[in-house]
Amino acid sequence: MAMLPNPLPKLADDPTGRGLGLELPPGGLVSDTADGPWPEPLLWCSTAPARAGDWSALLPARRTAGLHPVLLGADRPEVDPATWELMPELASYPGDHDAEDVLAGFWEEYAEDELSEAHGQSSSDNRTPGVLSRVKSLFTPSFSDAPPAAAGTSDSIGSEGSGTSAADSGPDSSGPDSEDQDPASGFDWPGLAPAGREEEDPEVRAAAIADLVAGGNQLLPHSRLGLVPARRSADIPAAIGWSGPVNHENDVARLCAVLRSWEDRFGIRVVALGFDIMVVSVAAPPATLAEAEQLAAEHFAFCPDNLQQGDHTDLRAYAKKELLGQHFWTFWWD
Repeated sequence: MAMLPNPLPKLADDPTGRGLGLELPPGGLVSDTADGPWPEPLLWCSTAPARAGDWSALLPARRTAGLHPVLLGADRPEVDPATWELMPELASYPGDHDAEDVLAGFWEEYAEDELSEAHGQSSSDNRTPGVLSRVKSLFTPSFSDAPPAAAGTSDSIGSEGSGTSAADSGPDSSGPDSEDQDPASGFDWPGLAPAGREEEDPEVRAAAIADLVAGGNQLLPHSRLGLVPARRSADIPAAIGWSGPVNHENDVARLCAVLRSWEDRFGIRVVALGFDIMVVSVAAPPATLAEAEQLAAEHFAFCPDNLQQGDHTDLRAYAKKELLGQHFWTFWWD
């Protein structure tokens, strides 16, 4: 990808970062990739576990040195990004890709597969009948025009979301039966969801979500501080060659193009990365069910495993529980 000047090598001789206007805790530079050492460091990672307030303390690094803070997490105390099989050589430049083109392409590929399964046609993969039965009603011919539901208020990462009832999370019984639908009709890419209304400064929301991650959570109970040279928060995965979604997309910059669009429309920030998990904060979440459902289509295209291997029966259930009024999104790629 097109690279900015990398200030990280300066930390080799100045580990506190004072020459860059920083006061860093003990840490080290990471240049290890799946194919051996990268010519220059990809990121800086702290030695000690992250604590509440640490992410905010690194925000000045963005202004003074072009370094973006991110939490680097794991499900065990040993957080070592050097073992994450980073692949920077595969990452292009996010600005070279159009977010809607990326999402529409994934939608066409994965929606067609799901529709074939829902109609009993042959499958090209080995997903189990249990998974197929859960996604059978994943798609409806049109998105909901129901009145807005009450937005969730929980910011507990790793919880079941906003606490909607089981009755709310079932398949949509008001739309046409998918069994009666031609798999080739009525399921076109719905287009990008409308922008949300910003409820607070994105950096303030990001700091709050970072504190939740640093405090321990089910997805990433252990985390350390990181700094990444990038143009914007959305570019962090491409800047380090993060390979978390490699089974879905080899060039993570294409997904970063979507993250850029979400930055613009929903005020997201990339707050935390694990080996194959991403947590983003959301300052302008969708406020109506219809908007949340359209955004759920984007999430399915961006990360199909969120729905295919999750507990949600369809797009509406996912939209209600994970998107409507929610201030963080999580993604996991198998």
